Amino acid sequence: MKVLMGAAGAVIGLVVLALLAVVGVVISDDNASAAETTDGGGLTGVPTEFRKWILKADDACDVQEMTPALLAAQLWQESKFKTSKEEATSDAGAQGPAQFLPGTFATWGRDDDGNGETSLWDIGDAVMAQGRMMCSLLKKAKSSGYPGDVRGLALAGYNAGWGRVEQFKGVPPKSFANGETFDYVQLILSTMARFRGPSLFTVSGSGAAADALRKASGRMGTPYAWGGGGPDGPSKGFCDGTNGYIDGQCVASSTIGFDCSSLVQYAFWPKTKLPRTAAAQYGATSDRPVSRSDLKPGDLLFWSHGGSGSIYHVAMYAGDGNVLQAPRTGRTVEVAPLTSAMPERDYYGATRP
Repeated sequence: MKVLMGAAGAVIGLVVLALLAVVGVVISDDNASAAETTDGGGLTGVPTEFRKWILKADDACDVQEMTPALLAAQLWQESKFKTSKEEATSDAGAQGPAQFLPGTFATWGRDDDGNGETSLWDIGDAVMAQGRMMCSLLKKAKSSGYPGDVRGLALAGYNAGWGRVEQFKGVPPKSFANGETFDYVQLILSTMARFRGPSLFTVSGSGAAADALRKASGRMGTPYAWGGGGPDGPSKGFCDGTNGYIDGQCVASSTIGFDCSSLVQYAFWPKTKLPRTAAAQYGATSDRPVSRSDLKPGDLLFWSHGGSGSIYHVAMYAGDGNVLQAPRTGRTVEVAPLTSAMPERDYYGATRP
């Protein structure tokens, strides 16, 4: 990209979706609208060495409009996933796979890959830096009140600088900079679809646990709503003074979705009528504990503060080291690695419902 006003690139966000021996992926018609909005965490058409960092950068951002497909399309526009200095250095001096100017990278870059060096040429460092920058711009776009797709506003800020978005009170028009920013936004938004992977997965096998996991997988991409959801499906949530907020605004009361325990309750109902909260679900199944080395798809996993306090989260084991969960406000029902679904120190244990 040709960088305007000092903004640069960097892509793509985060965790998840190694799909198991047990799991294969499909889109569900009844969830198409949610998948279209959030991509359901799916990702395809991305080089292997970028995939991990794209998913990780996405997971690190609590803005729903941030998706792996958005970041992948942006990276494609920036560098076509190129990493050599010959192929990934622009006339404007932007460098690396995420096309950062060195000064901009100094603000957003970290040693995310842990190799002892913070470099805009390292895939992990570059992708995570782009994720941070885009996450910040998406938040600005959402609070700006400017018309148009907030993703387009954020992309325009990335390309031309947020000052230009403020100047035009939206995406700069074609008359600005020979249409470079306008075209940049349109091209990325139009190519997102090619990077959207299947958002849902199917589960082989039979029995109550497999049926429950299969049922829950049909809700991938459904928004998280604190206090929302139940045996009949997703519903509006509520805010309780602590939970259900983003940037101080209550979003749960206007969001139709699930929280962690209502998703589990919905999945097993009516064959197994689990109680509503994560703590109560642990209490109802704690007489059937399962060691971490013995986990099977459909087992329930629990987290508590410090691994010994009150239980605050429940997820379903999806096989191959992954869990299916409704993670937190601002996210959607997803598949994530067990090791990073919640803080590792908070892992409490597992049960077999």
